[in-house]
Amino acid sequence: QVQLVESGGGLVQPGGSLSLSCGASGLTDTKYAVAWFRQAPGKEREFVADISWYGSTTSYSDAVKGRFAIARDNAKNTVFLYMHRVIPEDTAVYYCAADLNRWYSPRAERGEYDYWGQGTQVTVSS
Repeated sequence: QVQLVESGGGLVQPGGSLSLSCGASGLTDTKYAVAWFRQAPGKEREFVADISWYGSTTSYSDAVKGRFAIARDNAKNTVFLYMHRVIPEDTAVYYCAADLNRWYSPRAERGEYDYWGQGTQVTVSS
């Protein structure tokens, strides 16, 4: 059974930093790309960042480019999202998702992803 579990969310002040983790289980011996999406109240879920299996390909939305970084540790089945210089507009529930097909070249479309976590809340406020 495949399971993705996000952790690390919480309250952070504007300008601060926060690190999110996405732990995967049930994907032994399977290559997969991972993306982070987020959903703010009253808004659609939007793409944040993605990373290929070997970590050689990453991409970011314009809203977070230069402030967020995605990385992975395949030995620990974990993908990270490092959030820096956060702003109130970053407030959302953050979800990680796994794509087993395009593990070499992930895409930013929600429909490409096979498995999703339950999400972790990030609130940026003073």
